[in-house]
Amino acid sequence: MNSPIDFIVQPKEKRYNNTKQINGTELVLNTSVEDHKFVSREAIVKATPLAFETNIKPGDELIVHHNIFRRFYDVHGNEKNSKSYFKEDTYFCGMDQIFLHKQDGEWFAIHGYCFVAPIIKESKGLISTDVEEPLKGIVKYTDNSEFVLKEQVVGFTPDSEYEFIIDGNRLYRVPLKSISIHYDREGNETEYHNSWL
Repeated sequence: MNSPIDFIVQPKEKRYNNTKQINGTELVLNTSVEDHKFVSREAIVKATPLAFETNIKPGDELIVHHNIFRRFYDVHGNEKNSKSYFKEDTYFCGMDQIFLHKQDGEWFAIHGYCFVAPIIKESKGLISTDVEEPLKGIVKYTDNSEFVLKEQVVGFTPDSEYEFIIDGNRLYRVPLKSISIHYDREGNETEYHNSWL
């Protein structure tokens, strides 16, 4: 079964990532279905669209918009599936709802975007509560354009970044048009990953 314009996907594991194992005990982090931070973004492609060619293939892993698998309450208090829901473990996903895709074990960003790891801020004798360098990071995934390269240190414009957790690492999705500067890599830059991840 194929859709004319949408991908057909299923959750990689389950719809929500709201539990964590700690010393063999499962801890529930959130009980609200509406909080987007705990909705799974990991999907597996079941079928590709008929209307256009794509290098994304059935079986590929995707990072998708949180509203694909999300549930919500309507104005009457009834719990509903998102408009992407088709049937059990089957959802529609537009090309504009895909952020990363994995092929042959490697992640690729969608055209026009890159993913940047924040870096630890060097204190340089200044007193500051900031842990990471603002608006600066190391490129981890790209769209294979020549504008930004993997492991390059870049700066980006304010409010252009959006936070994701990819393979247990916190990364920012940044549009390529928001990359404002390329820094020389000094070699002492350290990626910043929160311990709770």
